[in-house]
Amino acid sequence: MRVVNVGPAKMKYQEKKLFNKGGKEVTWRHPGGKLRRLGPSSLTDTELLTIILGSGSRGRSAEDIAGDIISRYYSLPGLMGKTIGELMTIKGLKEVKATQIAAVFEAARRIVKALERE
Repeated sequence: MRVVNVGPAKMKYQEKKLFNKGGKEVTWRHPGGKLRRLGPSSLTDTELLTIILGSGSRGRSAEDIAGDIISRYYSLPGLMGKTIGELMTIKGLKEVKATQIAAVFEAARRIVKALERE
């Protein structure tokens, strides 16, 4: 991890070295930039959750929290059906962020259900 000074606060961004379509090396400091340049399928589960969380909490970056979530539940499908209370047992994940995750998974569940009906 590298600490990047972004004004009064310092945030941690994991640097990832990748190569763009032209073969040029690119270093990503936040998964949002990677998504915009390479598309959503290029992101890991942890990076997708980092974007969903948006920001971290006191002393914990969104990427750290997302990493803990994936470590505990192994994958995004492992998160399906988890209650807000279960999610809140992860250090740094408070009620609002747990609610955001629950809402995203409910939206995904409804999309899958609608596609299954077609």
